[in-house]
Amino acid sequence: MESIKDFKRTNYCGDLRKEDIGKEVILMGWVAKERNLGSLIFIDLRDTTGISQIVVREEEKEAFEKAEGIRGEYVIAVKGKVEERESKNPNMDTGDVEINVKELRILDRAKTPPIYIKDDDDAQEEIRLKYRYLDLRKKHLQDNLKLRAKTARVFREFLDQENFVEVETPVLNKPTPEGARDYLVPSRVNPEKFYALPQSPQLMKQLLMVAGMDRYYQIVKCFRDEDLRANRQPEFTQVDIEMSFVDEEDVMDLNERLLQKIFKEVKGVDIEIPFRRMSYQEAMENYGSDKPDLRFGFPLKNLTEIVKDSGFKVFSGNCKEGYSVRGINIGDYEKEFSRKKVDRLEKFVKGYGAKGLAWIRIKDGEISSPIAKFLSEDEMDKIMETMEVEKNGLLLIVADKNNIVFEALSGLRNHLGKELGLKDPKDYQLAWVVDFPLFEYSEEDDRYVSKHHPFTHPRMEDLEFLEDSPEKVRSIAYDIVCNGDELAGGSIRINNRELQEKMFKALNLSDDEIQQKFGFFVEALQYGTPPHGGIAYGLDRLIMILAETDNIKDVIAFPKTKSATDLLTEAPSNVTEDQLEEVHIQFADGK
Repeated sequence: MESIKDFKRTNYCGDLRKEDIGKEVILMGWVAKERNLGSLIFIDLRDTTGISQIVVREEEKEAFEKAEGIRGEYVIAVKGKVEERESKNPNMDTGDVEINVKELRILDRAKTPPIYIKDDDDAQEEIRLKYRYLDLRKKHLQDNLKLRAKTARVFREFLDQENFVEVETPVLNKPTPEGARDYLVPSRVNPEKFYALPQSPQLMKQLLMVAGMDRYYQIVKCFRDEDLRANRQPEFTQVDIEMSFVDEEDVMDLNERLLQKIFKEVKGVDIEIPFRRMSYQEAMENYGSDKPDLRFGFPLKNLTEIVKDSGFKVFSGNCKEGYSVRGINIGDYEKEFSRKKVDRLEKFVKGYGAKGLAWIRIKDGEISSPIAKFLSEDEMDKIMETMEVEKNGLLLIVADKNNIVFEALSGLRNHLGKELGLKDPKDYQLAWVVDFPLFEYSEEDDRYVSKHHPFTHPRMEDLEFLEDSPEKVRSIAYDIVCNGDELAGGSIRINNRELQEKMFKALNLSDDEIQQKFGFFVEALQYGTPPHGGIAYGLDRLIMILAETDNIKDVIAFPKTKSATDLLTEAPSNVTEDQLEEVHIQFADGK
């Protein structure tokens, strides 16, 4: 292999234009494509900025001889003159020029890659992740990582200008199991004791407010050992923000201006502020989700009161159990759905636990439905009115427990939006969802758990319900949603020891548990804590939306699979007995 010691790059491959004609340049990169025409060899040379066409002519004997042996993904350096192309390529930024090569050096040879290095490669995700370093040579993935870096830079610039201080918080923390599962790290020097990797810097950033830092931020790795989805990873990046002496309006105003700057500088898009606001209750009633996609309609409509005494037992039976009957109307799109397609939609909602999907079709004012004979004329008229039926419509209705109805119809609504092409990735519909319940009941734990986290401040007017009717308490919490994803979530925090202890008691924690899990934090609240609040962005999710992709792996350099494994490094992996012994761990079976 040849050296570049006296061969210094003058330009990047994607930078050359007509104005550079006549210049002598040195380029370095990977061979994207080569074409040997006998006396001419054309090579597309690629680096992180783009591609330049280089031409090696037979009269340049040494360079030509080397070029004849070059194959795809070889790493080379070339010296030559920029010339105007005879056959221009309007699809390339550098399509007006080419480099007439005088000298060529082979810096490294390459085996034939197991995947094609092109954006429209249809390789399976598993093989792409196994050879991620090759996958990352693709332009769209490199562009995503550059967009990510630019967005992080805008975050820092804005927050620095707003007098925030970037502070690093510990990665090895005390396990405080109250939410998602911790990743535990055994301590070698403290036998039988464990650290936890942070699910969030929540307590540390609040302690920084106690410490008087006033305004803090951090772009930080967080870890949650939970089941994964398309837009969730076991390790993820948060932009963490906390402010002292603020109420929710201060936090919301700052973050609207922050996102306005990000969308303008990163995407060239002007977004209007203030954002739309809706209560948690409104979001659930209208969309079945606390992170609604507002790019299209199909709102949920509550039919429970209309059909509670109907002859259709699926409806009336669920109503008698205290459940609900709700539906969506897809209007004129009904013509897109044959009976066979409607049957597929029924199969779809069953994936959310629904027992079935009732439907009513209205075509040119005529009603057809297998359940119409069970409904009175008055009931049908009220359904039509509530579902806002005009000339045409397809009503899709689910009857079940509220949580199943909401999940099934929300999932169905999003599925239809995608199938009908209503999810324009360039249409950014941002909104605040506010007034979340402070608690939600966990059937698994048989107790109330925090809807967000146990440090969220209750609404002052609901404090009277904290001890006896916790389900009635709303929180001073706020989420930013965009196109069906939660971009950021935050709240005003509890800054008083007595109220914090009441909160823990409402979560059914004993005094011993409070002391064992949160004693250091509760003690800190005794020494003068300012009113404070903040927010945390899921950076990966924000970049996913800015990059106009629906797969979070496309915006992370080295992502994990749905089973939390790394196909590239084969992590997690076994360790030796000596390593286990060092951290005082022995498997239950003695192995």
